[in-house]
Amino acid sequence: MKRDLADFWNLMWEAGLAVCALFALLNAFAPHQDLPWKPLDLDRPIGQATQGKVADLDLPPTAAPEQITAQTEACMQVLRDAGVTVERAADRDDGGFCVVRGAVSITGGAVTPLSPGGLVMQCPLAVRYVIWDRQVLQPAAQASFGQDVARVDSMGTYSCRRIYGQTDASARPSEHAKANALDVAGVTLADGSKVTVLDDWSGQGPAGGEGAPFLARLRDGACRLFSTVLTPDYNAAHADHLHLDGASYSLCARPR
Repeated sequence: MKRDLADFWNLMWEAGLAVCALFALLNAFAPHQDLPWKPLDLDRPIGQATQGKVADLDLPPTAAPEQITAQTEACMQVLRDAGVTVERAADRDDGGFCVVRGAVSITGGAVTPLSPGGLVMQCPLAVRYVIWDRQVLQPAAQASFGQDVARVDSMGTYSCRRIYGQTDASARPSEHAKANALDVAGVTLADGSKVTVLDDWSGQGPAGGEGAPFLARLRDGACRLFSTVLTPDYNAAHADHLHLDGASYSLCARPR
């Protein structure tokens, strides 16, 4: 009996050492962005753990005011550490379903500007935008057009409405009602030319044959980062923009 017990503890000790060795190897050699215990770095490629790390910044539905303040400040520090200038924006509560908490506004720094400026969004959405900008948008523009994107042309973030503007009280509130969604109509390149979802999604627009694969790369990269990505392939309501949000559920609209 004593021999069996000793063998058991020896086995457990060896297993523990093996786990520690495996952890050390992962920690030393696995990509930073694939390890959930590594801090979020906005300059790293999108990895297996990136989306989860950003989701950790999301506010719980029942967060108290002091938690909202502390968690939003921590989220803003992530942006500031990445060279992005960001300011706390006023929260909103209309007494119904349009409630915005942890709101921020990107005001400058190392990020492609959104047009119009001054958009208010939840802080984790701002983090997602910055990563998408650095790891998806700008590399895609260089690959397709050999130049940077000068600005992202937006259709806004906050809008107090239900999905698709429905008036039925049973319809689900839009993520826009929480400033947790960004609608991207297109981009303006460094030379002043534009690529728009409405005109170029099919590949037959002013941007030429590169328009469609460029926009598809923006979608595919966004699907690795945002919770919901809706495109013209989803329905007619999204014929002129990409809808990017941080909802609690996941949906990536690709061609059927």
